[in-house]
Amino acid sequence: MTTRSISLGKRRTHRSRAGASTVDHPELPRHGWQKTTWIWIFLLPTVVLYGLYTIYPIIASYWYSLVEWNGFDADQQFVGLSNYRAVFADPLFWNSFKVTLLFMLLVVPARVLLTLLMAMILNSPKLPLIGVLRSAFFIPVVTTTAIIGVVMRFILDPASGPINSALLKLGGGGVDFLGDQHLALPTAAVLYVWKFFGVTMIYWLAALQTIPYELYEAARIDGAGTWKLFRHITVPMLKPFLIIITVLTIEETFHNFDLMYTLTGGGPYFHTEIIEIYIYRWAFTASIPQLGHASAAAVVFGLLVAVVGAVQLWGVYAGRRLRGEQR
Repeated sequence: MTTRSISLGKRRTHRSRAGASTVDHPELPRHGWQKTTWIWIFLLPTVVLYGLYTIYPIIASYWYSLVEWNGFDADQQFVGLSNYRAVFADPLFWNSFKVTLLFMLLVVPARVLLTLLMAMILNSPKLPLIGVLRSAFFIPVVTTTAIIGVVMRFILDPASGPINSALLKLGGGGVDFLGDQHLALPTAAVLYVWKFFGVTMIYWLAALQTIPYELYEAARIDGAGTWKLFRHITVPMLKPFLIIITVLTIEETFHNFDLMYTLTGGGPYFHTEIIEIYIYRWAFTASIPQLGHASAAAVVFGLLVAVVGAVQLWGVYAGRRLRGEQR
């Protein structure tokens, strides 16, 4: 066999291998494409439902806010920014805006600070029945909010509610917790804190468990008491979580329609009418529904929530930066 024949054989072998690789190569993407197809098939129902019941209503609200429409007639008259001008000129809109912010100011500090205190108590390894106590605080969270509102209306009833019956037996007078314009909003705030107490407490428990227990033991050996442990160890280590939990609580407070509507319906005299009830009243319970006015108010409310969401992202970033500095 000559050198020329050997070189020709090597070239043929190389070409045959190259040809085989070009033939086999297209099958690999096809196999991967089939896997991707099945993933999208399983995701399709969720994507369709999310698009129909979340994305489409959001986009439609922007259009409805620019038209005058009662929700029943086929005709939709384009009015431009008139609905927005009507919303900003409506004193009841600003009243609902004020009530929403006031409710947030009542709820957020109590929910954040009280849950931190309870989480510190339940985080103690020496406390008996820790699992039972944690479950007890979390039971209201898994209860339907609307059901809690309906039940609490009967419990707080000024005529036949058990709380007022007990007050009368003790010699006190009946208290209309939900009918008094000065007590309705604080009462709703207390019930809201109780309902979602377990969620924030779980946040704090998770944050507390990131603190090494050896730090507390070393500080106790050096003679540090409970207050110094809290001030010099717990608080500095929880600062990143404090930002995140506070912003999350603020955002959750804006979504309180079900509890407030079943408790008071926005009364008495609009003293508990948050923005969500204002939107609902114009869209569904008015004598002549005004979908355009309600949609304009919803867009403004959505922008407010978007601002809070942006602050939340900043809080997450700031929290991670603080944790990085502590490390």
